[in-house]
Amino acid sequence: MITRPSRRALAAPLALTAVVAGTLGLTASGSDARADDHAPTTALPAQTARLVDRQVLPAASFGEPVPSGAGIETANGVAVPFAAQPVQGFSANLVQPDGSYLVLSDNGYGTKANSADFLLAVHRLTDPGTGTLQVAPGGFTLSDPYGKVTWDLTRSDRRLTGADFDPESFRQAPDGTFWFGEEFGPYLLHTDAAGRLLEAPVPLPGVHSPDDSELGTATPDLASSKGFEGMAQSADGRYLFPLLEGPVAGDDPQDLRAHRYDTVEGRYRGEAFTYRLESPRNAIGDMTRVDDHRFLVLERDNGQGPTAVFKAVFLVDTSVTDATGHPLKTQLVNLMAVPDPDGVAGDLSKDSGFLTFPFTTIESVDVVGDHRIVVGNDNNFPSSAGRTPGVPDDDEFLTIEVQADLSSAD
Repeated sequence: MITRPSRRALAAPLALTAVVAGTLGLTASGSDARADDHAPTTALPAQTARLVDRQVLPAASFGEPVPSGAGIETANGVAVPFAAQPVQGFSANLVQPDGSYLVLSDNGYGTKANSADFLLAVHRLTDPGTGTLQVAPGGFTLSDPYGKVTWDLTRSDRRLTGADFDPESFRQAPDGTFWFGEEFGPYLLHTDAAGRLLEAPVPLPGVHSPDDSELGTATPDLASSKGFEGMAQSADGRYLFPLLEGPVAGDDPQDLRAHRYDTVEGRYRGEAFTYRLESPRNAIGDMTRVDDHRFLVLERDNGQGPTAVFKAVFLVDTSVTDATGHPLKTQLVNLMAVPDPDGVAGDLSKDSGFLTFPFTTIESVDVVGDHRIVVGNDNNFPSSAGRTPGVPDDDEFLTIEVQADLSSAD
């Protein structure tokens, strides 16, 4: 286990061990040669990243003793329903100053119909030094005790479930409150530090998914499960930058809108920028802010295991445009081939010198040093089996050193 420094502790990257991309049949860009339409916009050679740490929360981790999973079927040998709430589905991670993780679970099992018994929650994870994470005190569930939601909720006690909302991203404001980016509406949700809604869900004007509880007679112009997936925050906490996972009807299918929301004035201030996908078949998994014009974005295909081809972390610079007029993207890490010259991943990388991260959904990224990031998967327990066929995926977190300087003057 490697102790995590603060974000400012690393002023320069460690010496990086050269690796040969050809070992895995990769192109010079680090992408799979079979996927020409996934070629990164601006690629860095594979040796500019290095695995520093790998931590795992076992798939069969459970929390509050409230039954769950009645709406899903047995998968990967895991019987349902569960006697307690599974600690899974991590769609965002806020790394804390003490090295612990505050992780956000999404709606649970993928749809409104099958997630009514999944309590929306933020969990705190700690590592005792073994690389195996544990659920620790400091988490909370989401609720609406003050009646801010005007439509019917699933539970009479107004605890929020995966049939009510699908939170996929979150940020903590300077005053200790939390903002969540949500997919069903899409909405922004504002809660206190205990997860209690402080105001009505904030819709995105003119945009509705089919799952929007306030859809009424409006025509959806956003596909299901394509609402706010990633969300960054300005240094002072005033502005939120929620990023849609899919295009709005009429937009180029490769273009995703990142909006700007003013939390002081309580209104959207227009589109902040447009993120250009490498392929219209891809999706984004998360976004976090580096400084006032740079962001990290996770982009992925929908494959897992042998069908996984493209999983990457990009640095997006909104102050520079590429030949198409979009913000400049630079690939920092090819997550299908993370260099592991020090053997951090053990048997998983010993033959090739690379660790693959072949999960369907990779949905959290955070900056933890001037040259370090933490990336995590959403394990969709018990459904996903990207690491080993027939075995439910654990929640894995990779600490990766990158060549790019992620320091900020903020």
